[in-house]
Amino acid sequence: MPRTSIDRRTFLRRGLIGASSLALGGCQILDSVNRRDSTLRDIFQSASGLTHGAQRLLGGDQTLAREYSRADIRQSQHPNGSVWPTGEDYRQMALDGFADFELSVTGLVEAPLTLSRGALMAMPARTQITRHDCVEGWSCIAEWTGVPLGHVLDLARPRPNARYVVFHCHDAIERSLSGPIHYYESIDMVDAHHPQTILAYGMNGAPLPIANGAPLRVRVERQLGYKMAKYIHTIELVESFANLGFGRGSYWADRGYEWYAGI
Repeated sequence: MPRTSIDRRTFLRRGLIGASSLALGGCQILDSVNRRDSTLRDIFQSASGLTHGAQRLLGGDQTLAREYSRADIRQSQHPNGSVWPTGEDYRQMALDGFADFELSVTGLVEAPLTLSRGALMAMPARTQITRHDCVEGWSCIAEWTGVPLGHVLDLARPRPNARYVVFHCHDAIERSLSGPIHYYESIDMVDAHHPQTILAYGMNGAPLPIANGAPLRVRVERQLGYKMAKYIHTIELVESFANLGFGRGSYWADRGYEWYAGI
Protein backbone atom coordinates (compact mmCIF):
# COMPACT_ATOMS: atom_id res chain seq x y z
CA MET A 1 0.00 0.00 0.00
CA PRO A 2 1.42 3.46 -0.88
CA ARG A 3 2.69 5.45 2.07
CA THR A 4 0.29 8.31 1.32
CA SER A 5 -2.68 5.95 1.67
CA ILE A 6 -1.49 4.78 5.07
CA ASP A 7 -0.99 8.33 6.20
CA ARG A 8 -4.49 9.31 5.19
CA ARG A 9 -6.09 6.39 7.00
CA THR A 10 -4.00 7.00 10.09
CA PHE A 11 -4.90 10.69 10.08
CA LEU A 12 -8.60 9.99 9.70
CA ARG A 13 -8.71 7.18 12.25
CA ARG A 14 -6.70 8.94 14.96
CA GLY A 15 -7.63 12.55 14.30
CA LEU A 16 -11.05 13.21 12.85
CA ILE A 17 -12.80 10.27 14.45
CA GLY A 18 -11.04 10.63 17.77
CA ALA A 19 -13.86 12.52 19.43
CA SER A 20 -16.57 10.18 18.22
CA SER A 21 -14.66 7.04 19.17
CA LEU A 22 -14.81 8.09 22.82
CA ALA A 23 -18.21 6.42 22.76
CA LEU A 24 -16.69 3.09 21.84
CA GLY A 25 -15.20 1.15 24.73
CA GLY A 26 -15.14 -2.41 23.38
CA CYS A 27 -18.85 -2.93 22.90
CA GLN A 28 -19.81 -0.84 25.92
CA ILE A 29 -21.73 2.41 25.40
CA LEU A 30 -21.90 5.38 27.70
CA ASP A 31 -25.29 5.35 29.40
CA SER A 32 -25.92 9.03 28.74
CA VAL A 33 -25.30 8.56 25.03
CA ASN A 34 -28.08 5.99 24.89
CA ARG A 35 -30.68 8.71 25.51
CA ARG A 36 -32.21 10.18 22.39
CA ASP A 37 -31.93 13.71 23.80
CA SER A 38 -28.25 13.36 24.77
CA THR A 39 -26.08 16.40 23.92
CA LEU A 40 -23.00 14.16 23.96
CA ARG A 41 -24.65 11.93 21.42
CA ASP A 42 -25.18 14.88 19.09
CA ILE A 43 -21.48 15.74 19.37
CA PHE A 44 -20.52 12.20 18.39
CA GLN A 45 -22.87 12.31 15.43
CA SER A 46 -21.32 15.58 14.25
CA ALA A 47 -17.86 14.01 14.45
CA SER A 48 -19.09 11.06 12.44
CA GLY A 49 -20.35 13.40 9.72
CA LEU A 50 -16.96 15.09 9.62
CA THR A 51 -15.24 11.72 9.22
CA HIS A 52 -17.58 10.76 6.40
CA GLY A 53 -16.95 13.97 4.47
CA ALA A 54 -13.20 13.92 5.04
CA GLN A 55 -12.80 10.33 3.89
CA ARG A 56 -14.77 11.06 0.75
CA LEU A 57 -12.57 14.10 0.07
CA LEU A 58 -9.22 12.44 0.77
CA GLY A 59 -9.87 8.86 -0.25
CA GLY A 60 -12.25 9.22 -3.15
CA ASP A 61 -15.29 7.11 -3.92
CA GLN A 62 -13.47 4.10 -5.41
CA THR A 63 -10.34 3.78 -3.25
CA LEU A 64 -9.82 0.10 -2.45
CA ALA A 65 -9.17 -1.44 0.93
CA ARG A 66 -6.02 -3.52 1.03
CA GLU A 67 -6.33 -7.08 -0.24
CA TYR A 68 -4.14 -9.96 0.95
CA SER A 69 -2.91 -13.36 -0.20
CA ARG A 70 -4.09 -16.76 1.00
CA ALA A 71 -0.86 -17.07 2.97
CA ASP A 72 -2.06 -14.19 5.14
CA ILE A 73 -5.09 -16.19 6.36
CA ARG A 74 -3.58 -17.55 9.59
CA GLN A 75 -6.61 -18.01 11.81
CA SER A 76 -10.33 -18.65 11.56
CA GLN A 77 -12.61 -15.66 11.12
CA HIS A 78 -13.77 -14.62 14.58
CA PRO A 79 -17.54 -14.07 14.56
CA ASN A 80 -18.74 -10.60 15.47
CA GLY A 81 -22.09 -9.96 17.13
CA SER A 82 -24.71 -12.70 16.99
CA VAL A 83 -23.63 -16.24 16.21
CA TRP A 84 -27.03 -17.97 15.88
CA PRO A 85 -30.34 -16.13 15.38
CA THR A 86 -33.03 -17.48 17.70
CA GLY A 87 -36.08 -17.01 15.49
CA GLU A 88 -37.92 -20.21 14.56
CA ASP A 89 -38.12 -19.23 10.87
CA TYR A 90 -34.36 -18.79 10.68
CA ARG A 91 -33.62 -22.00 12.59
CA GLN A 92 -35.85 -24.04 10.31
CA MET A 93 -34.26 -22.46 7.25
CA ALA A 94 -30.81 -23.34 8.61
CA LEU A 95 -31.84 -26.96 9.23
CA ASP A 96 -32.91 -27.13 5.57
CA GLY A 97 -29.55 -25.81 4.39
CA PHE A 98 -31.06 -22.43 3.46
CA ALA A 99 -32.68 -24.00 0.42
CA ASP A 100 -35.75 -21.77 0.86
CA PHE A 101 -33.82 -18.56 1.53
CA GLU A 102 -34.98 -15.47 -0.33
CA LEU A 103 -33.58 -11.97 -0.40
CA SER A 104 -36.06 -9.13 -0.92
CA VAL A 105 -35.01 -5.82 -2.45
CA THR A 106 -37.65 -3.19 -1.72
CA GLY A 107 -38.22 0.51 -1.07
CA LEU A 108 -37.31 3.20 -3.55
CA VAL A 109 -36.76 0.92 -6.54
CA GLU A 110 -38.52 0.63 -9.87
CA ALA A 111 -38.29 -3.16 -9.95
CA PRO A 112 -38.60 -4.84 -6.52
CA LEU A 113 -36.80 -8.18 -6.40
CA THR A 114 -37.12 -11.51 -4.65
CA LEU A 115 -33.93 -13.53 -5.15
CA SER A 116 -33.21 -17.10 -4.10
CA ARG A 117 -29.81 -18.15 -2.84
CA GLY A 118 -29.27 -19.97 -6.13
CA ALA A 119 -30.11 -16.85 -8.13
CA LEU A 120 -27.60 -14.82 -6.13
CA MET A 121 -24.89 -17.44 -6.60
CA ALA A 122 -25.55 -17.49 -10.37
CA MET A 123 -24.78 -13.78 -10.64
CA PRO A 124 -21.30 -12.39 -11.40
CA ALA A 125 -19.18 -13.03 -8.31
CA ARG A 126 -16.21 -11.37 -6.68
CA THR A 127 -13.70 -13.01 -4.34
CA GLN A 128 -11.51 -10.85 -2.11
CA ILE A 129 -9.15 -11.46 0.80
CA THR A 130 -9.48 -8.60 3.25
CA ARG A 131 -9.02 -7.71 6.90
CA HIS A 132 -12.00 -7.42 9.21
CA ASP A 133 -11.40 -4.76 11.88
CA CYS A 134 -13.68 -4.90 14.92
CA VAL A 135 -14.39 -1.92 17.14
CA GLU A 136 -13.43 -4.18 20.07
CA GLY A 137 -9.82 -4.08 18.86
CA TRP A 138 -9.28 -7.41 17.09
CA SER A 139 -8.71 -8.11 13.39
CA CYS A 140 -8.93 -11.18 11.14
CA ILE A 141 -8.05 -11.80 7.52
CA ALA A 142 -10.42 -13.97 5.50
CA GLU A 143 -11.47 -14.67 1.94
CA TRP A 144 -15.00 -13.63 1.01
CA THR A 145 -17.02 -14.56 -2.07
CA GLY A 146 -20.27 -12.96 -3.14
CA VAL A 147 -22.17 -10.86 -5.62
CA PRO A 148 -21.36 -7.14 -5.82
CA LEU A 149 -24.15 -5.25 -4.08
CA GLY A 150 -24.13 -2.68 -6.88
CA HIS A 151 -25.08 -5.37 -9.39
CA VAL A 152 -28.14 -6.37 -7.36
CA LEU A 153 -29.18 -2.74 -6.92
CA ASP A 154 -28.82 -2.09 -10.65
CA LEU A 155 -31.25 -4.92 -11.32
CA ALA A 156 -33.76 -3.29 -8.97
CA ARG A 157 -33.27 0.14 -10.61
CA PRO A 158 -33.05 2.61 -7.71
CA ARG A 159 -35.18 5.71 -7.95
CA PRO A 160 -33.42 9.08 -8.08
CA ASN A 161 -34.34 9.93 -4.47
CA ALA A 162 -32.82 6.72 -3.05
CA ARG A 163 -29.93 7.81 -0.80
CA TYR A 164 -29.32 4.90 1.55
CA VAL A 165 -29.30 1.10 1.47
CA VAL A 166 -30.78 -0.47 4.63
CA PHE A 167 -30.10 -4.07 5.64
CA HIS A 168 -32.76 -5.87 7.69
CA CYS A 169 -31.54 -8.99 9.45
CA HIS A 170 -32.77 -12.17 11.13
CA ASP A 171 -30.83 -11.77 14.37
CA ALA A 172 -32.77 -10.28 17.28
CA ILE A 173 -30.37 -8.19 19.37
CA GLU A 174 -32.73 -7.34 22.23
CA ARG A 175 -36.37 -7.38 23.22
CA SER A 176 -38.68 -4.47 23.91
CA LEU A 177 -42.27 -4.31 25.13
CA SER A 178 -43.38 -4.49 21.50
CA GLY A 179 -41.26 -7.56 20.72
CA PRO A 180 -37.77 -8.45 19.46
CA ILE A 181 -35.55 -5.76 17.92
CA HIS A 182 -33.73 -7.19 14.92
CA TYR A 183 -30.39 -5.90 13.73
CA TYR A 184 -30.49 -3.18 11.08
CA GLU A 185 -27.67 -1.33 9.35
CA SER A 186 -27.25 1.03 6.40
CA ILE A 187 -24.71 2.51 4.02
CA ASP A 188 -24.94 5.26 1.42
CA MET A 189 -25.20 4.70 -2.31
CA VAL A 190 -21.50 5.45 -2.82
CA ASP A 191 -20.39 2.60 -0.57
CA ALA A 192 -23.15 0.39 -1.95
CA HIS A 193 -21.61 0.65 -5.43
CA HIS A 194 -18.01 0.34 -4.27
CA PRO A 195 -16.38 -2.63 -6.07
CA GLN A 196 -15.46 -4.33 -2.78
CA THR A 197 -18.95 -4.08 -1.29
CA ILE A 198 -20.38 -7.54 -1.78
CA LEU A 199 -23.23 -9.70 -0.52
CA ALA A 200 -21.11 -12.58 0.69
CA TYR A 201 -22.34 -16.19 0.68
CA GLY A 202 -18.90 -17.84 0.88
CA MET A 203 -15.90 -17.63 3.22
CA ASN A 204 -12.46 -19.19 2.82
CA GLY A 205 -13.59 -21.34 -0.10
CA ALA A 206 -16.62 -22.80 1.68
CA PRO A 207 -20.25 -21.79 2.26
CA LEU A 208 -20.60 -18.95 4.75
CA PRO A 209 -20.85 -20.43 8.29
CA ILE A 210 -23.84 -19.61 10.46
CA ALA A 211 -21.65 -17.93 13.06
CA ASN A 212 -20.37 -15.58 10.38
CA GLY A 213 -23.75 -14.62 8.96
CA ALA A 214 -25.14 -17.40 6.75
CA PRO A 215 -26.71 -17.44 4.37
CA LEU A 216 -25.91 -13.83 3.41
CA ARG A 217 -23.98 -10.93 4.88
CA VAL A 218 -22.61 -7.69 3.50
CA ARG A 219 -18.93 -6.83 3.30
CA VAL A 220 -18.13 -3.10 3.39
CA GLU A 221 -14.37 -3.32 3.44
CA ARG A 222 -13.59 0.34 4.15
CA GLN A 223 -15.56 0.38 7.39
CA LEU A 224 -15.48 -1.31 10.80
CA GLY A 225 -17.02 -4.73 11.34
CA TYR A 226 -20.31 -3.66 12.92
CA LYS A 227 -21.31 -2.08 9.60
CA MET A 228 -21.16 -5.51 7.93
CA ALA A 229 -24.63 -6.79 8.73
CA LYS A 230 -25.16 -10.56 8.92
CA TYR A 231 -28.19 -12.80 8.34
CA ILE A 232 -29.66 -10.34 5.81
CA HIS A 233 -33.15 -11.08 4.51
CA THR A 234 -34.24 -7.69 3.10
CA ILE A 235 -32.51 -4.75 1.46
CA GLU A 236 -34.53 -1.54 1.50
CA LEU A 237 -33.64 1.66 -0.34
CA VAL A 238 -34.71 4.83 1.46
CA GLU A 239 -34.35 8.58 1.22
CA SER A 240 -33.92 9.16 4.96
CA PHE A 241 -33.68 7.29 8.26
CA ALA A 242 -36.87 8.83 9.68
CA ASN A 243 -38.68 5.49 9.84
CA LEU A 244 -35.70 3.38 10.90
CA GLY A 245 -35.09 2.82 14.60
CA PHE A 246 -34.34 6.11 16.36
CA GLY A 247 -33.50 7.84 13.08
CA ARG A 248 -29.68 7.53 13.16
CA GLY A 249 -29.38 4.91 10.44
CA SER A 250 -28.36 1.73 12.28
CA TYR A 251 -28.82 -0.28 15.46
CA TRP A 252 -25.49 0.84 16.92
CA ALA A 253 -25.70 4.41 15.64
CA ASP A 254 -29.01 4.66 17.51
CA ARG A 255 -27.02 3.73 20.63
CA GLY A 256 -24.12 6.14 20.29
CA TYR A 257 -21.74 4.61 17.78
CA GLU A 258 -20.70 6.32 14.56
CA TRP A 259 -22.99 5.73 11.61
CA TYR A 260 -20.02 6.09 9.23
CA ALA A 261 -17.28 3.88 10.66
CA GLY A 262 -14.55 4.44 8.08
CA ILE A 263 -11.04 3.07 8.55
